[in-house]
Amino acid sequence: MSVRGAFRARPSLRTQRRLTRAMQLLLAGIVVYGAAFGQPKAITNGGLGLLVTFVPAALERNYDIPLDPWLGVWITSAVLLHTLGSAWFYAQIGWWDHLTHALSASLVAGAGYTTLRAVDLHSDAIRIPPRFAFAFILVVVLAFGVVWELFEFGLDIVADETGIEMPLAQFGLDDTVADLMYNSVGALVVALFGQAHLTGVAERVRDGLFGPTEE
Repeated sequence: MSVRGAFRARPSLRTQRRLTRAMQLLLAGIVVYGAAFGQPKAITNGGLGLLVTFVPAALERNYDIPLDPWLGVWITSAVLLHTLGSAWFYAQIGWWDHLTHALSASLVAGAGYTTLRAVDLHSDAIRIPPRFAFAFILVVVLAFGVVWELFEFGLDIVADETGIEMPLAQFGLDDTVADLMYNSVGALVVALFGQAHLTGVAERVRDGLFGPTEE
């Protein structure tokens, strides 16, 4: 990297770290709020969300996979918006659930494409055409969305049987259909643009998991 390129990268890294830290502090604040006012959803979603935000750092530390700084912002934003929704906004703002589903689906799609592309780059015997990658991303996200809705349905059954409030809940068939539709929107965005912008991430994942290829 040139000096000029390094100079440009530093503000981006500083900005990313500040944004990520600010969102992590908000998540920690939601956990504290939940503990102080007896809100189990805030504690559960905030705590799990906070753990997820440390995944990029764990990948870099344990597997030597340095991810793009802005991927950390992407992950943390999805987690924070979902946690805020579970704590307050799902019940107050009708479109908040659609936003979080599209953003979360884009993360699943990005992870699916990155894994697929890393395998493709690792072996010369494997060739994955762009059209297949496009279809793969959509199928993975739709399948994950169905499993997630079934998981929420199962939590509803447990809540009805035990009387324990669950961190997630379903709100009827219309809500399920809307969730799957917005999942598709997030997947479509990544399917259209991910192949251009996530290849570098896939290369770093390949190098971290399998070692750099010999030139």
